[in-house]
Amino acid sequence: MLGFAPPAQAGTDNRIAFRQRLQSIDGLGFAEAFQRATLVRGDRGLSPANSAAVIDLLFNRRTGAGASIVRIGIGSSTDDVYDHMRTILPNDPGGPDATPAYRWDGDDGGQVWFLKQAQRYGVTRFMADAWSAPGFMKTNGSDSGGGELCGVPGTACASGDWRQAYSNYLVQYLRFYRQEGIRLTDVGFTNEPDWTASYASMRFTPEQAVDMVKVLGPTLRRSGLGARLVCCDSFGWQEQAAYSAAIEADPPADRYVSVHTGHMYASRPTRPLPTDAPAWMTEWNPSGTTWNEAWDDGSGYDGFTIAESIHQSFAEANASAYVYWVATSLGTTRAFVQIANEGDGYRVSKRLWAFAAYSRFIRPGAVRVPVTFAEEGVKATAFRNRDGALVVELLNTNTSEVRTDFRSDTRFRHATIYRTDTTHDVAKVGAASPRDARRLALTLPARALTTVTLS
Repeated sequence: MLGFAPPAQAGTDNRIAFRQRLQSIDGLGFAEAFQRATLVRGDRGLSPANSAAVIDLLFNRRTGAGASIVRIGIGSSTDDVYDHMRTILPNDPGGPDATPAYRWDGDDGGQVWFLKQAQRYGVTRFMADAWSAPGFMKTNGSDSGGGELCGVPGTACASGDWRQAYSNYLVQYLRFYRQEGIRLTDVGFTNEPDWTASYASMRFTPEQAVDMVKVLGPTLRRSGLGARLVCCDSFGWQEQAAYSAAIEADPPADRYVSVHTGHMYASRPTRPLPTDAPAWMTEWNPSGTTWNEAWDDGSGYDGFTIAESIHQSFAEANASAYVYWVATSLGTTRAFVQIANEGDGYRVSKRLWAFAAYSRFIRPGAVRVPVTFAEEGVKATAFRNRDGALVVELLNTNTSEVRTDFRSDTRFRHATIYRTDTTHDVAKVGAASPRDARRLALTLPARALTTVTLS
C-alpha cells in the first residue's frame, strides 16, 4: 500500500538527508571465476536461448539484477579441469630473471566471453584477482595448499626472488585482456592470504602484503594500463583490518593501494576498515548443503539473508561495493543461478532478486546518505545517484507489517515502490505523485524488502 496521508503510526522522526553524503558507491556485482562462465556459455548443454536468458537475468537493469561489477580469477593451474583456472605461464622459464614464455588462448576459461557479454549491458568495472602465483614461484612449489611467494620477507628460496616476475606476470595478464578489447580496471595479487586452501591459495602476512604492494604498485604504474591495485581480500572483514592498517601505516604502500577489499566468512562487516580509501566487500555466500530458492525460510542461505548482508555491508561497514560469490554454478550451490550439470536447464534463487533490489537501482557513482528510522526492526539505507535519482531501501525484519513515513530534505515529484518477498521479485507495487513533495507514507510488509525510488 502506498499513501501520502499521515499513517496510523507515523514515524515522525524518520528523516533522509539526501543533500549530505557518506561513502561513494562503486557498484554491486559478483564473481564468475573457476570456469563458471563456461556453464553460462553452454559448454555443458545450455542452449543459446537459455544462455542469453541467464545473461539477461544477471545484467539487465529493467528485468534482471543489473550488476555493475564482475570479478574474475587470474589462473595458476596447468590444466583445464573444471574448478581450475589455467595459468598464462605454465612452465618455469628457468628463474625469475629469465624470459617468460606466456601462453594466451583468448578464452581464459570462458571469462573473456563472459566479460564481453557484460560489456554489452554497459558494465565497465572488472576486477581480476589472483588466488595464487604459479607453483614454481612459491615456497611450497605448488599453486595449491598455501605457500608463500618467494622473495617476500621471511622466505628463502633456492630459485630466487620472484616478486618482480610475479608483478610482470600480472601486468601481462592485463595486457592479454586489453588485446581482447577488455580493460580490467582493478587487480589483486592475493585472495584470502590468511587462509590455506586445498585449491589455489597463497599466504601473505600483512607485512608481506605491504612489501609486495611496493613492488607491484610501481610496475602497474609503469605499465600505463590504468588498473587500480586492490588489497587484500582477507578471509574475514575484521581480519582484513590488520592488512588495511599495515598499508595505511606505510606511506609508499598506501599511495599504491586504491581499494581495500575484504570477505565476510570469518567475520562480518560490522564496522569500517581502518582506511580512508574505498572499501569493498568482495566475496561471500552463506553456508548450506542444498540448493535453496526460498525468500525467507530461516535456513540462513535464502534471499532475505542476502538482503541483510548487503544492508550490513553498506550501513555498518561503509562499503563502497558488494561483490557476491558467485553468479552461477552447479549442484548444491549458493550461487544466484543453478545451471544443469548436463542438458538445457537452469534455476533461479531468490538470492538473485534480493541482490537485484539493490543493484538495479544503486548505480556506480551513487553516494549513500544519512537516514534515521525510528521503527524497530526496519533496516534502512538511502542513496543519491549521479543522475539525481533517489533510492530508499527498507528491509522490514519484523513478522508484522509496519506503517511508517519519512521526511526528505530534498523535494521529489514522483515515488515508485518495488517489493521483494516470497511472491514478488523486485515487482512494482505502487506509484504516485505526493501532495507534500518532501514526505512519503507507506506500509512495509512483514519480512519484505521495499525499494522506493524518488524523482
